[in-house]
Amino acid sequence: MSESIPCGTKRVIDGVERVYYYGYWIKTYKAPASTLDAKRRLIEALTRRLFNHVEHGINIPGRRLGEARAAHDAETDPELKRVKGAMLAGALFNRATDIFTKLVDLQELGVEISSDNALMRECGRCLQEALQLGRSVLHRSGDEGIDELWGEPFKAFSIPVEAFYESRYNKIALAMRDIDTVAEALTQTFKNNPMFAGIEELSRQYAEAALIKSEVLRTDADIFDVWARFSVAGERLRNYAPVVPEDADELRVREAAHGVRLIHQARGLISDVTRARVSMPKSCAEFLERCEVFKKTYGH
Repeated sequence: MSESIPCGTKRVIDGVERVYYYGYWIKTYKAPASTLDAKRRLIEALTRRLFNHVEHGINIPGRRLGEARAAHDAETDPELKRVKGAMLAGALFNRATDIFTKLVDLQELGVEISSDNALMRECGRCLQEALQLGRSVLHRSGDEGIDELWGEPFKAFSIPVEAFYESRYNKIALAMRDIDTVAEALTQTFKNNPMFAGIEELSRQYAEAALIKSEVLRTDADIFDVWARFSVAGERLRNYAPVVPEDADELRVREAAHGVRLIHQARGLISDVTRARVSMPKSCAEFLERCEVFKKTYGH
């Protein structure tokens, strides 16, 4: 039935408007008017969100753009150049935000700002260059980059705010699919394993809380209940301990320890995907591979 529903279909479900993508009905939010001020606030929020999810040390002020570029251009070591490229990308994002802020200030004073204004073009160039550099920047977990986050400020600059909001629902659905995939893999890995009794229910609870958290904005009135539920479900999963028989041999002891590592990795990955609200396909694929190794190693 769900396969026949076109992506982008909207319906009111239990009094809440939702939009359909890839099997998920996602809560929608009314987009603000597509003004320069709305775009400025959106780009600022997206830039803060980006820096919250990528490797540390790259949030360089826009006023230091020249220094960041000189350091990057002079570097010859590939590994160091990658990191300095990330720092340059951070400076470019912040420079773009600085420019947009000043343009909004001018607009509020009655100065008309056209789309082909020289500063608008410079803002676009900064965001475009940051996007190119940002593709090699890693998530804070160190496992992979999250290109989607790097592209969002540029997209918010380039298209109407309402169109940007619509594009986010597609990404949230893909993040939700990752959450369900990881939770299901964890459940199947320990299915019928008496040492890990109860893990299925804890995994299900955490996934359900994560799905809700991934669609709810921080400004939503429900955020207090949503975040508390998500946090507590994660704590329960983190604190889970397998029941190891007293007469367990060395193989079973290793299995228990290996299983706990998998549980903690699943929890961390679901948390990363939920908070970033974008898919992390490389990390998910690697987790699925680790689950297969576990099952083959211990005969499940």
